[in-house]
Amino acid sequence: MSTVTITIERLGAQGHGIAEGEDGPVYVPYALPGETLAIARNGDHGTVMSTSNPSPDRIEPICRHFNPDRDNCGGCSLQHLAAPAYLAFKRGLVVDALKSRGLTPEVGETIACHPGERRRTVFSVRKTEKELLLGFNRAETNHIVSIEECPIASPGIMARLAAIRAVAAALAQGSETFRLTVLETLSGLDLAAEGLKKLDDRQRRSVTEAVLSLKGIARVSVNGEIVLEPVKPVIDFGGVSVSPPPGAFTQATKPAEDAMAELVIGHIGKSKRVVDLFAGSGTFSLRIARKAKVHAVEGEDKPIKALDLAARNTQGLKPVTVEKRDLFRRPVTAQELKVFDAAVFDPPRAGAEVQVKELARSGIKTIVAVSCNPATLARDLKILVDAGYRITSVTPIDQFLWSPHVEAVALLSR
Repeated sequence: MSTVTITIERLGAQGHGIAEGEDGPVYVPYALPGETLAIARNGDHGTVMSTSNPSPDRIEPICRHFNPDRDNCGGCSLQHLAAPAYLAFKRGLVVDALKSRGLTPEVGETIACHPGERRRTVFSVRKTEKELLLGFNRAETNHIVSIEECPIASPGIMARLAAIRAVAAALAQGSETFRLTVLETLSGLDLAAEGLKKLDDRQRRSVTEAVLSLKGIARVSVNGEIVLEPVKPVIDFGGVSVSPPPGAFTQATKPAEDAMAELVIGHIGKSKRVVDLFAGSGTFSLRIARKAKVHAVEGEDKPIKALDLAARNTQGLKPVTVEKRDLFRRPVTAQELKVFDAAVFDPPRAGAEVQVKELARSGIKTIVAVSCNPATLARDLKILVDAGYRITSVTPIDQFLWSPHVEAVALLSR
């Protein structure tokens, strides 16, 4: 390790400041472009020792747990960056990923995310001899920083932090670390633990006693199995009530979900038959069904059943059909797609390469691509463009506040 002076030239994809050294780039967390820093360098990474000229884009973080000099919780990486530069950074992630594939479509300004909007939060939990740790892992470590506040999480989650801790304590087994996903629903908090062994009778009683003594807990599950459900968790997809299965994927914030849905609905226009690929529990399908027939395809059994139940119990929808199908192993074929006017796909971070190749061959007129990974989005869009599709717009949407992650919605036509 050596001490050197560097000047930060740009932000990298992970939000680190990057300086170009004689032997390659040096990555410095919490540094901003234009700053001259003395760093302790270890290989291609550096730790800030002092700053001689702070960037005009540097601002004071709003959370006590964002503290690079001490016990930074690791949940956020960009609280120190002013909003205009921060939103430009998010847009740049999408622009750069597309350029890497030779794509230069119009990319809109980033739709902003705000503090207190996140309805789904994933905590790391571990019980020690002294205390219960419930919080986030410090960057690049397994060390859990137990939190007392989180400005990105919804007020409904933060107001019940003591209750979440009580349930987590009842679930904890020895000193094992586990994940606890907390989803704020219309009927209370849905707590889904992953990484624990099956609960014995004593632990079940302990969890039950904890939940029944608290207010605002709708459900507790372990590894997908419901332990206790005082009331069904309910979320709203465009006026349709859905009870998602334990631990099911939901968009992290409701405003971001609504913004994405508005883009999807606007682009499919007057399409009469729409296929929704990687449909989950119906984020888009149930909204689309207000105006078009929908065929929803999803690889997981429980989410597609939740979607189907919600559709069958809601009046005023066009017909909704569902299909459980592993789209990575068995994509909907080009021939099958020919009966649809529009397609929507919202895959996991790995993207939808196999399915997109079938979409490219189908000739379907209208496609909407939703992605949380600019790199795989760019790869998938390149396949469609090479097949004759035109990207009409790309919109970055920030629902992962103060992180290096960004959502995007791309609209394509032919």
